[in-house]
Amino acid sequence: MSIGPDTAAIHRAIEAVWRIESAKIIAALARKVRDVGLAEELAQDALVAALEQWPVDGVPDNPAAWLTQVAKHRALDRLRHVQLAERKAPEIGRELDALHAMAQADFAQAVDAALDDDLLRLVFTACHPVLSTEARVALTLRLMGGLTTDEIARAFLVPEATVAQRIVRAKRTLAEARVPFEVPRRHELEARLASVLEVLYLIFNEGYSATAGDDWMRPALCDEALRLGRIVAELVPGEAEAHGLVALMEIQASRTAARVGASGEPVLLLDQNRARW
Repeated sequence: MSIGPDTAAIHRAIEAVWRIESAKIIAALARKVRDVGLAEELAQDALVAALEQWPVDGVPDNPAAWLTQVAKHRALDRLRHVQLAERKAPEIGRELDALHAMAQADFAQAVDAALDDDLLRLVFTACHPVLSTEARVALTLRLMGGLTTDEIARAFLVPEATVAQRIVRAKRTLAEARVPFEVPRRHELEARLASVLEVLYLIFNEGYSATAGDDWMRPALCDEALRLGRIVAELVPGEAEAHGLVALMEIQASRTAARVGASGEPVLLLDQNRARW
């Protein structure tokens, strides 16, 4: 059955909301369930529910709140499951009470105050040094960027199965290492922040000067690195390194349009049209 124009528009709206809000939703859930992999699964369940219900009921007034509420109710169901209860028995009562209170509260009042901290926890978790560099890049683009496995694979010209395995192993490694979902303490922050900034710069560099494939540049990756870099810089306003990296990426990205000629060939710096910077 073909998708009608209204349904197609709603699907585009869902995609846009997910790309913008998914990191916040996953971060808010991870703070409660203390498991990044489970938080992503719950958020994906909410996304599936939106794909099923919004074409029928229409896009809600606050799409992010709707997705978060549905995901929180899914979390309640999961936390009642026998296997999870057995694994986390000492915590289950507290978690259920907290999640129930959150689900009943107004979204804006309940999570806005903690949102920045949640995003900061998420980015430090996704870029944890216990993971390989490749795993950190893939997990950051998945959790913070909202990119699909296929999009990440196409961006780096690797098989989708390879990216999927990296993400699965990364989430398993975080769980097995019992990496806490928290912002590092002051004495650990500098070293951990360096790992975060390294991941963002690797993403940007791959977009700025592709290491494989026929394309000289991949502007979408540059844009994603810049977007994530701006988020991090806002979350750690006192960290000069974060602002310095964003400034560097902004300067380099400003020349994107002038770096490639009409036929896709690279244009050297001295030959670039500075009016296009």
